[in-house]
Amino acid sequence: MGKKAKGSRKGKKAWRANISTEEIEDFFEKSTKDALSGGSLQAVSSDSLFYEDKSKDLAVKKKIEKHRERVLRCDSLLQKNQFVKPVPSSILKKCSKNRNVASKSNMKEVNQDGDKDDSVVFDLWGDKGEDNKKVKKLSKPALIPAVEVDPPGCSFNPSHESHQDTLASAVAEEMQKIYKNELGPEPVPLTVPGEAIAEEDMYFLDVDNGSDNDESTLENEGENEDGTLEKKPIKTKRVTRVELNKRARRKEQQKKEGEAKKMKELSKEIDSIPEIIQGIEEEDEEKKKRHLRRQVAKQEMLKTRPPCLGKHKFEPAPVQVLLSEEITGSIRKLKGCCTLIKDRYKSIEKRGLIAPAKRRRN
Repeated sequence: MGKKAKGSRKGKKAWRANISTEEIEDFFEKSTKDALSGGSLQAVSSDSLFYEDKSKDLAVKKKIEKHRERVLRCDSLLQKNQFVKPVPSSILKKCSKNRNVASKSNMKEVNQDGDKDDSVVFDLWGDKGEDNKKVKKLSKPALIPAVEVDPPGCSFNPSHESHQDTLASAVAEEMQKIYKNELGPEPVPLTVPGEAIAEEDMYFLDVDNGSDNDESTLENEGENEDGTLEKKPIKTKRVTRVELNKRARRKEQQKKEGEAKKMKELSKEIDSIPEIIQGIEEEDEEKKKRHLRRQVAKQEMLKTRPPCLGKHKFEPAPVQVLLSEEITGSIRKLKGCCTLIKDRYKSIEKRGLIAPAKRRRN
C-alpha cells in the first residue's frame, strides 16, 4: 500500500481543519454550570455574597471563660492552705496603680464638669517624675545602740568606788580568760614522740602476732573437742493429748485474763479523764511560759551579743579603764591612745552590720 497523499495547507479547507475550539467549548461548559447553579458570581455584588455575623458564639465564649477560670496546681495548693498569704506585688506597681486610678477619677470629674466650666483643664504631666522615685527599704531598728556609754569608772577622773568596781570587773574578765585557757581540753598533738620502727623490725612484729593467733586457735579447738565428748544425747519426751489440752486451756485463760486487765485499765483511764485534761492544760501553760522565757532571753541576748554572721564569734573589746597610777585628774595630763577607730569597728561588729573578723594575736 502506498502512502497517503498530504493535502495542501494553503487552502481555506486546511485552515478550518487546524483551528482549535477548546476555548469555546470551555466557555459553553462554564456558562451552563453557572446557569444551573443560579448565575455567574462575577455579576453578583459583594454585599449579597458576604455578610457580617453579629450573633454571639456561645461555644467559643464558654471555652474562653473556662480557660480563664482554670487555676494552676501550685495556686490551688496555696488556696487550700488558709495560713499561706498571697505574695504582694511591689510597692512601685501599687503606686502606679493608685496614680492611674486617681488620673481616671480626675478625668471623669473633668468630663462631668466640662459642660459647666470650660476653663478647667486636666494636667496630663502633673505627676511627672513620680514614677522614677526609688523606694527605700526601711532598716530594722537595732537593739544595740550605736554609741554605748562606758561605766563611770572609765572616766579620766572617776570616784574611788566606781573606779574600783570597774577595775574589778576588768580583772575578773581577764582571769576568766586565763582559767579557760588553762583548764580547757588539751589540743591533739600533731606529732607522737618516739623512734621510728625499721622495716626489718616490722616483719618480726607480724610474725609474733601470727604465732599468738595460732596458739589461741589450737586451744579453742581442743576445748571444742572436749565439749563434744561431754555432751550426751537428750531424749525427747512425747507429749500426750491431755497435756496438749491443758496447754490450750491455759492459753485461753491467759487470753481472758489479759482482756479483763485491758478493760480494767480502760475503765481507769475513762475515770481519770478530768485529771488528764488538767495535766494537758498544765503542760500547755508550761510550754507558753517556756516560750516567753526563751523570747525574753533571746531579746536580752540580742542586746549584748550580735547575730551570728560568720564562722568567727564576736569578741568584745576590753574595758578601757585607767589604772590607779594613771589617774591624774586632768585631761591635759591624760595619755593619748588611738582607740576611737577600734571602738567604732567593734560597735559596727556588735550591731551586726559586718561579720566579725578573726582576732589577730600580736
